[in-house]
Amino acid sequence: MMQMRQLGRSGLEIAPLVFGGNVFGWTADEPTSFALLDRFVERGFNAIDTADVYSSWGPGLTGGESETVLGNWLARRGRRDDIVLMTKVGKWAPREGLSAANIEGAVDDSLRRLRTDYLDVYFAHMDDANVPLEETLGAFARLVQAGKVRAIGASNYSAGRLAQALAVSEAQGLPRYEVVQPNYNLYDRSDFESGLAGLATEHALGVVSYFSLASGFLTGKYRTVEDLQGSARAGFLQGYFDARGLKLLDVLREVAGDLGATPAQVALAWVMGRPAITAPIASATSVAQLDELMGAATLWLPADAIAKLDAAGR
Repeated sequence: MMQMRQLGRSGLEIAPLVFGGNVFGWTADEPTSFALLDRFVERGFNAIDTADVYSSWGPGLTGGESETVLGNWLARRGRRDDIVLMTKVGKWAPREGLSAANIEGAVDDSLRRLRTDYLDVYFAHMDDANVPLEETLGAFARLVQAGKVRAIGASNYSAGRLAQALAVSEAQGLPRYEVVQPNYNLYDRSDFESGLAGLATEHALGVVSYFSLASGFLTGKYRTVEDLQGSARAGFLQGYFDARGLKLLDVLREVAGDLGATPAQVALAWVMGRPAITAPIASATSVAQLDELMGAATLWLPADAIAKLDAAGR
Protein backbone atom coordinates (compact mmCIF):
# COMPACT_ATOMS: atom_id res chain seq x y z
CA MET A 1 0.00 0.00 0.00
CA MET A 2 1.19 3.50 -0.86
CA GLN A 3 2.05 5.52 2.26
CA MET A 4 -0.02 8.68 2.03
CA ARG A 5 0.93 12.01 3.58
CA GLN A 6 -1.32 14.73 4.99
CA LEU A 7 -1.30 17.90 2.87
CA GLY A 8 -1.19 20.55 5.55
CA ARG A 9 -4.52 20.85 7.35
CA SER A 10 -6.49 20.63 4.10
CA GLY A 11 -7.87 17.18 4.83
CA LEU A 12 -6.26 15.97 1.58
CA GLU A 13 -3.82 13.08 1.45
CA ILE A 14 -1.25 12.58 -1.28
CA ALA A 15 1.39 10.02 -2.19
CA PRO A 16 5.01 11.15 -1.75
CA LEU A 17 5.48 12.12 -5.41
CA VAL A 18 3.43 14.65 -7.41
CA PHE A 19 3.30 14.43 -11.22
CA GLY A 20 4.37 17.72 -12.79
CA GLY A 21 1.98 18.47 -15.65
CA ASN A 22 4.13 21.09 -17.38
CA VAL A 23 5.05 18.46 -20.00
CA PHE A 24 1.46 17.74 -21.10
CA GLY A 25 0.90 19.12 -24.59
CA TRP A 26 4.53 20.30 -24.76
CA THR A 27 7.21 17.58 -24.62
CA ALA A 28 4.56 14.87 -24.16
CA ASP A 29 1.72 14.74 -26.69
CA GLU A 30 -1.77 13.69 -25.64
CA PRO A 31 -1.40 9.89 -26.20
CA THR A 32 1.91 9.92 -24.33
CA SER A 33 0.43 12.02 -21.54
CA PHE A 34 -2.48 9.59 -21.18
CA ALA A 35 -0.07 6.64 -20.91
CA LEU A 36 1.97 8.46 -18.27
CA LEU A 37 -1.06 9.37 -16.21
CA ASP A 38 -2.47 5.86 -16.43
CA ARG A 39 0.81 4.39 -15.17
CA PHE A 40 1.08 6.96 -12.39
CA VAL A 41 -2.30 6.14 -10.87
CA GLU A 42 -1.88 2.39 -11.46
CA ARG A 43 1.11 2.54 -9.14
CA GLY A 44 -0.91 4.19 -6.36
CA PHE A 45 0.11 7.83 -6.84
CA ASN A 46 -2.67 10.41 -6.88
CA ALA A 47 -1.53 14.06 -7.02
CA ILE A 48 -1.11 16.00 -10.28
CA ASP A 49 0.11 19.59 -10.56
CA THR A 50 -0.51 21.91 -13.49
CA ALA A 51 -1.14 25.63 -14.23
CA ASP A 52 -3.04 27.74 -16.70
CA VAL A 53 0.26 29.09 -18.09
CA TYR A 54 1.59 25.64 -19.06
CA SER A 55 3.13 25.51 -21.59
CA SER A 56 2.97 28.96 -23.16
CA TRP A 57 6.75 29.05 -23.60
CA GLY A 58 6.76 26.15 -26.09
CA PRO A 59 7.01 26.79 -29.85
CA GLY A 60 3.53 27.26 -31.26
CA LEU A 61 1.88 27.03 -27.82
CA THR A 62 -0.12 29.74 -26.06
CA GLY A 63 -0.93 28.31 -22.62
CA GLY A 64 -3.78 26.15 -21.36
CA GLU A 65 -2.46 23.09 -23.21
CA SER A 66 -1.56 21.14 -20.09
CA GLU A 67 -4.94 21.69 -18.45
CA THR A 68 -6.70 20.68 -21.67
CA VAL A 69 -4.79 17.42 -22.02
CA LEU A 70 -5.28 16.63 -18.36
CA GLY A 71 -8.99 17.42 -18.61
CA ASN A 72 -9.37 15.09 -21.56
CA TRP A 73 -7.71 12.32 -19.56
CA LEU A 74 -9.92 12.95 -16.51
CA ALA A 75 -13.01 12.78 -18.71
CA ARG A 76 -11.90 9.53 -20.30
CA ARG A 77 -10.95 7.94 -17.00
CA GLY A 78 -14.15 8.99 -15.23
CA ARG A 79 -12.68 8.81 -11.73
CA ARG A 80 -12.03 12.42 -10.83
CA ASP A 81 -12.39 11.81 -7.09
CA ASP A 82 -9.34 9.53 -7.10
CA ILE A 83 -7.09 12.44 -8.05
CA VAL A 84 -5.79 15.36 -6.01
CA LEU A 85 -5.81 18.02 -8.72
CA MET A 86 -3.74 21.18 -8.38
CA THR A 87 -3.57 24.16 -10.74
CA LYS A 88 -2.49 27.78 -10.53
CA VAL A 89 -3.45 31.34 -11.42
CA GLY A 90 -1.58 34.59 -11.83
CA LYS A 91 1.38 34.00 -14.13
CA TRP A 92 -0.22 33.61 -17.57
CA ALA A 93 -0.29 36.85 -19.58
CA PRO A 94 -4.03 36.71 -20.46
CA ARG A 95 -4.86 36.07 -16.80
CA GLU A 96 -1.98 37.78 -15.03
CA GLY A 97 -2.09 38.86 -11.40
CA LEU A 98 -4.12 38.10 -8.30
CA SER A 99 -6.97 40.61 -8.44
CA ALA A 100 -10.35 39.26 -7.42
CA ALA A 101 -11.74 39.71 -10.92
CA ASN A 102 -8.84 37.85 -12.49
CA ILE A 103 -8.98 34.93 -10.05
CA GLU A 104 -12.75 34.55 -10.45
CA GLY A 105 -12.48 34.54 -14.24
CA ALA A 106 -9.40 32.33 -14.37
CA VAL A 107 -10.84 29.59 -12.19
CA ASP A 108 -13.79 29.11 -14.53
CA ASP A 109 -11.44 28.94 -17.50
CA SER A 110 -9.32 26.31 -15.74
CA LEU A 111 -12.35 24.28 -14.66
CA ARG A 112 -13.59 24.25 -18.23
CA ARG A 113 -10.26 23.08 -19.64
CA LEU A 114 -9.89 20.50 -16.88
CA ARG A 115 -13.47 19.31 -17.40
CA THR A 116 -14.25 19.26 -13.71
CA ASP A 117 -16.35 21.35 -11.35
CA TYR A 118 -13.80 21.66 -8.54
CA LEU A 119 -10.08 21.93 -7.83
CA ASP A 120 -8.45 20.27 -4.87
CA VAL A 121 -5.76 22.93 -4.55
CA TYR A 122 -5.76 26.30 -6.31
CA PHE A 123 -2.41 28.09 -6.13
CA ALA A 124 -1.51 31.70 -6.42
CA HIS A 125 1.27 31.07 -8.94
CA MET A 126 3.32 34.03 -7.78
CA ASP A 127 2.98 36.88 -5.35
CA ASP A 128 1.28 40.05 -6.60
CA ALA A 129 2.40 43.08 -4.59
CA ASN A 130 0.00 45.31 -6.53
CA VAL A 131 -3.09 43.66 -5.05
CA PRO A 132 -3.90 43.71 -1.32
CA LEU A 133 -3.66 40.29 0.30
CA GLU A 134 -7.19 40.85 1.63
CA GLU A 135 -8.54 41.09 -1.92
CA THR A 136 -6.74 37.97 -3.14
CA LEU A 137 -7.64 35.87 -0.11
CA GLY A 138 -11.22 37.14 -0.20
CA ALA A 139 -11.55 35.99 -3.81
CA PHE A 140 -10.19 32.57 -2.91
CA ALA A 141 -12.61 32.44 0.03
CA ARG A 142 -15.56 32.91 -2.30
CA LEU A 143 -14.32 30.07 -4.50
CA VAL A 144 -14.06 27.79 -1.47
CA GLN A 145 -17.55 28.79 -0.35
CA ALA A 146 -18.90 28.10 -3.85
CA GLY A 147 -17.37 24.61 -3.83
CA LYS A 148 -15.05 25.33 -6.75
CA VAL A 149 -11.90 24.98 -4.65
CA ARG A 150 -11.15 22.76 -1.65
CA ALA A 151 -7.89 24.36 -0.49
CA ILE A 152 -5.61 27.19 -1.57
CA GLY A 153 -1.85 27.38 -1.91
CA ALA A 154 0.97 29.85 -2.47
CA SER A 155 3.71 29.32 -5.04
CA ASN A 156 6.83 31.50 -5.24
CA TYR A 157 6.01 33.47 -2.07
CA SER A 158 8.77 34.71 0.19
CA ALA A 159 8.61 33.72 3.85
CA GLY A 160 7.76 37.30 4.78
CA ARG A 161 4.84 37.59 2.39
CA LEU A 162 3.52 34.16 3.30
CA ALA A 163 3.60 35.11 6.98
CA GLN A 164 1.65 38.28 6.16
CA ALA A 165 -0.92 36.28 4.22
CA LEU A 166 -1.37 33.82 7.08
CA ALA A 167 -1.87 36.72 9.47
CA VAL A 168 -4.51 38.29 7.21
CA SER A 169 -6.38 34.98 6.95
CA GLU A 170 -6.39 34.56 10.72
CA ALA A 171 -7.40 38.15 11.45
CA GLN A 172 -10.23 38.21 8.92
CA GLY A 173 -11.49 34.64 9.18
CA LEU A 174 -10.48 33.81 5.60
CA PRO A 175 -9.18 30.49 4.30
CA ARG A 176 -5.43 30.32 4.70
CA TYR A 177 -2.82 29.08 2.29
CA GLU A 178 -2.62 25.41 3.24
CA VAL A 179 0.09 24.44 0.76
CA VAL A 180 3.37 26.07 -0.25
CA GLN A 181 5.07 25.37 -3.57
CA PRO A 182 8.74 26.47 -3.52
CA ASN A 183 11.69 25.83 -5.80
CA TYR A 184 13.63 23.23 -3.81
CA ASN A 185 16.13 20.52 -4.63
CA LEU A 186 19.65 19.41 -3.70
CA TYR A 187 21.13 22.42 -5.51
CA ASP A 188 18.49 25.11 -4.83
CA ARG A 189 18.18 25.06 -1.06
CA SER A 190 18.88 28.41 0.59
CA ASP A 191 15.64 30.26 -0.17
CA PHE A 192 13.43 27.53 1.24
CA GLU A 193 15.60 26.44 4.15
CA SER A 194 16.31 29.99 5.36
CA GLY A 195 12.70 30.88 6.08
CA LEU A 196 9.89 29.03 4.38
CA ALA A 197 10.73 25.62 5.87
CA GLY A 198 10.45 26.88 9.43
CA LEU A 199 7.25 28.78 8.66
CA ALA A 200 5.69 25.72 7.01
CA THR A 201 6.56 23.55 10.01
CA GLU A 202 5.32 26.12 12.53
CA HIS A 203 1.94 26.46 10.78
CA ALA A 204 1.58 22.81 9.68
CA LEU A 205 1.52 23.72 5.99
CA GLY A 206 1.86 21.19 3.20
CA VAL A 207 4.89 21.66 0.95
CA VAL A 208 5.15 20.36 -2.61
CA SER A 209 8.44 21.42 -4.18
CA TYR A 210 8.91 22.20 -7.85
CA PHE A 211 12.10 21.82 -9.93
CA SER A 212 12.79 18.89 -7.57
CA LEU A 213 15.29 17.53 -10.12
CA ALA A 214 16.57 21.01 -11.02
CA SER A 215 14.90 20.84 -14.45
CA GLY A 216 16.65 17.51 -15.13
CA PHE A 217 20.14 18.50 -13.99
CA LEU A 218 19.99 16.09 -11.04
CA THR A 219 19.12 13.13 -13.26
CA GLY A 220 22.80 13.01 -14.22
CA LYS A 221 21.82 12.85 -17.88
CA TYR A 222 23.82 15.96 -18.69
CA ARG A 223 27.50 15.94 -17.74
CA THR A 224 28.58 19.17 -19.42
CA VAL A 225 26.95 22.29 -20.87
CA GLU A 226 27.66 20.89 -24.32
CA ASP A 227 25.29 17.98 -23.57
CA LEU A 228 22.41 20.48 -23.50
CA GLN A 229 22.50 21.12 -27.23
CA GLY A 230 19.08 20.39 -28.69
CA SER A 231 17.42 19.94 -25.30
CA ALA A 232 14.08 21.69 -24.77
CA ARG A 233 15.24 22.42 -21.21
CA ALA A 234 18.57 24.01 -22.09
CA GLY A 235 17.44 27.45 -20.94
CA PHE A 236 16.50 26.12 -17.52
CA LEU A 237 19.69 24.11 -17.02
CA GLN A 238 22.71 26.17 -17.98
CA GLY A 239 23.13 27.91 -14.63
CA TYR A 240 23.63 24.64 -12.76
CA PHE A 241 26.94 23.80 -14.41
CA ASP A 242 29.16 25.60 -11.91
CA ALA A 243 31.74 24.07 -9.56
CA ARG A 244 29.17 23.29 -6.86
CA GLY A 245 26.77 21.74 -9.34
CA LEU A 246 29.43 19.51 -10.89
CA LYS A 247 30.63 18.40 -7.44
CA LEU A 248 27.06 17.62 -6.46
CA LEU A 249 26.61 15.48 -9.58
CA ASP A 250 29.73 13.48 -8.71
CA VAL A 251 28.46 12.76 -5.20
CA LEU A 252 24.98 11.98 -6.48
CA ARG A 253 26.36 9.42 -8.91
CA GLU A 254 28.54 7.93 -6.17
CA VAL A 255 25.61 7.52 -3.77
CA ALA A 256 23.38 6.14 -6.52
CA GLY A 257 26.02 3.57 -7.43
CA ASP A 258 26.41 2.48 -3.81
CA LEU A 259 22.63 2.00 -3.46
CA GLY A 260 21.98 0.41 -6.85
CA ALA A 261 19.73 3.34 -7.71
CA THR A 262 19.78 6.16 -10.26
CA PRO A 263 20.80 9.77 -9.54
CA ALA A 264 17.21 10.91 -10.13
CA GLN A 265 15.87 8.41 -7.59
CA VAL A 266 18.42 9.50 -5.01
CA ALA A 267 17.74 13.20 -5.58
CA LEU A 268 13.98 12.72 -5.20
CA ALA A 269 14.32 10.42 -2.19
CA TRP A 270 16.46 13.09 -0.51
CA VAL A 271 13.69 15.68 -1.00
CA MET A 272 11.01 13.22 0.16
CA GLY A 273 12.96 12.71 3.38
CA ARG A 274 13.26 16.40 4.31
CA PRO A 275 11.16 17.07 7.42
CA ALA A 276 9.19 20.04 6.02
CA ILE A 277 8.40 18.46 2.64
CA THR A 278 5.16 16.66 1.85
CA ALA A 279 6.15 15.60 -1.67
CA PRO A 280 8.36 16.73 -4.53
CA ILE A 281 6.93 17.44 -7.97
CA ALA A 282 8.62 15.74 -10.93
CA SER A 283 7.68 15.18 -14.55
CA ALA A 284 8.47 12.52 -17.13
CA THR A 285 8.01 12.19 -20.87
CA SER A 286 8.16 8.39 -21.17
CA VAL A 287 6.75 5.52 -19.11
CA ALA A 288 10.25 4.15 -18.53
CA GLN A 289 11.36 7.50 -17.15
CA LEU A 290 8.28 7.71 -14.95
CA ASP A 291 8.88 4.21 -13.58
CA GLU A 292 12.37 5.33 -12.60
CA LEU A 293 11.08 8.41 -10.79
CA MET A 294 8.36 6.50 -8.94
CA GLY A 295 11.05 4.16 -7.64
CA ALA A 296 12.26 6.98 -5.41
CA ALA A 297 9.22 6.48 -3.17
CA THR A 298 10.58 3.13 -1.98
CA LEU A 299 14.27 4.07 -1.84
CA TRP A 300 15.78 4.32 1.64
CA LEU A 301 18.77 6.63 2.04
CA PRO A 302 21.17 5.68 4.87
CA ALA A 303 22.42 8.40 7.17
CA ASP A 304 25.91 8.50 5.66
CA ALA A 305 24.47 8.99 2.17
CA ILE A 306 22.28 11.84 3.39
CA ALA A 307 25.28 13.47 5.04
CA LYS A 308 27.31 13.28 1.81
CA LEU A 309 24.47 14.77 -0.21
CA ASP A 310 23.85 17.53 2.33
CA ALA A 311 27.49 18.54 2.32
CA ALA A 312 27.79 18.53 -1.48
CA GLY A 313 24.60 20.52 -1.97
CA ARG A 314 25.53 23.44 0.26
